[in-house]
Amino acid sequence: MSPTQPIGWVGWHAAILICLFYGRSGYDRRLDHKSRMKRELPVRFREGLGVQFPRPTRLVICCRGSAEEALAAVRAMMSKLGLTVNETKTRCCRVPEETFNFLGYTFGRNYSYRTGRSYVGPRPSAKKVQALCAGISALTGRRWTWLDTEDLVGRLNRRLVGWANYFCLGNVGRAYQRVMAHTCFRLRQWLGRKHRVQRTSRSRFTFRYLREDLGLVWLPERPRPRSLWANS
Repeated sequence: MSPTQPIGWVGWHAAILICLFYGRSGYDRRLDHKSRMKRELPVRFREGLGVQFPRPTRLVICCRGSAEEALAAVRAMMSKLGLTVNETKTRCCRVPEETFNFLGYTFGRNYSYRTGRSYVGPRPSAKKVQALCAGISALTGRRWTWLDTEDLVGRLNRRLVGWANYFCLGNVGRAYQRVMAHTCFRLRQWLGRKHRVQRTSRSRFTFRYLREDLGLVWLPERPRPRSLWANS
């Protein structure tokens, strides 16, 4: 695989060479010449003066039986670029016995709902699911009971759709079910506080009422990509 074709599976030797090529040719280049922390005021101020911050890179190399050798090659490559490997965040992981997190996903053993067979693939990490549920709880707090129901449901839908647009690969069914169960529970509580209803059971605010009458988006029914892996 050439450096101009960065999609697909290759051996770790080729991956090291590709990373070394990009490290030499694009070390000081970015798409927007800015860092990930551009939302922070001090970073915006310094970048406005032309100061550029180093951008950390996360690298996952998949190999069979030569993980220690690949790790040693990565350390050597980084030393040539004048960089250091963060040893606290670097480890060799044996999949599927172990799992690792990368870009918000947890990679490890999953089970197919249709066949029951196990396979190695991604799923939304528990930390990201908890963060979304915390955001839903904040949106449906007591301080927002003054909002119209349509406005609140619109905010919830935007938050849910935005999260699901990114977390749409791999085994997402269980994460979607957990998120929707929490969302419906919090929305029922919010409706009870707004209308001063003591009991907010499912019989009063049913799933059909939340979905059809209020227009709450339902993540398990959203279309997802057919193919998980990209073709080279």
